[in-house]
Amino acid sequence: MSDNTQIEWTDATWNPLRGCTKISPGCTHCYAETFAERFRGVPNHPYEQGFDLRLVPEKLSAPLEWRRPRRIFVNSMSDLFHEDAPAEYIARVCDTMRAADWHTYQVLTKRADRLHAMLNGPLVDHARLPHIWWGVSVENRKYGLPRIDLLRDTPAAVRFLSVEPLLEDLGTVDLTGIHWVIAGGESGHRARPLDPEWVRSLRDQCAAAGVAFFFKQWGGRQKKKNGRVLDGRTWDEIPSFN
Repeated sequence: MSDNTQIEWTDATWNPLRGCTKISPGCTHCYAETFAERFRGVPNHPYEQGFDLRLVPEKLSAPLEWRRPRRIFVNSMSDLFHEDAPAEYIARVCDTMRAADWHTYQVLTKRADRLHAMLNGPLVDHARLPHIWWGVSVENRKYGLPRIDLLRDTPAAVRFLSVEPLLEDLGTVDLTGIHWVIAGGESGHRARPLDPEWVRSLRDQCAAAGVAFFFKQWGGRQKKKNGRVLDGRTWDEIPSFN
């Protein structure tokens, strides 16, 4: 676990899986892959195997060891619902989240079809726990909007969207049953551009629907310089379910 994450909308990260594979345009310039591949072949480094998918069972109990409550981003360097992750192992990760219930968990996936199947099946009891938040990535209309529909059709107590990198205008988004939206642009030297009007449209739809809105970053080649101010202020809304 990392208690010093620079991800603005969480406090810590926990990676009981490492590595992933690309499935949609939002994956093209994956920050996690870029980071992990720097260490491929470095003996005894956590990413000695680069970004190859692997289970990390020695990290399963990590949240139980942190006594101070935190918001924990689950698998910032992977995808819990990856098609090659065994269902039994996913259940063990979720059992840890259920046991260490003083934390709030933010589970984000692009594999919304598998999330849908498992939250409506073997993980139905975990889905209903308010300290476990379930989210999907939304980068464009073609791939992102169907993921929202799949997330909505689950018994999840808390549902959120990570609209990052936002690659196009999403148009009208059905936010029924959604509690939180994070939006942001892509960062890095190959970053694809973010139009401010795309962000404003999403922000205004969230306001109209009563959905918390968090603007993470403009991104680009100079992420820090570009900042995260939108129309004269930052947008840092995070829902509370205490």
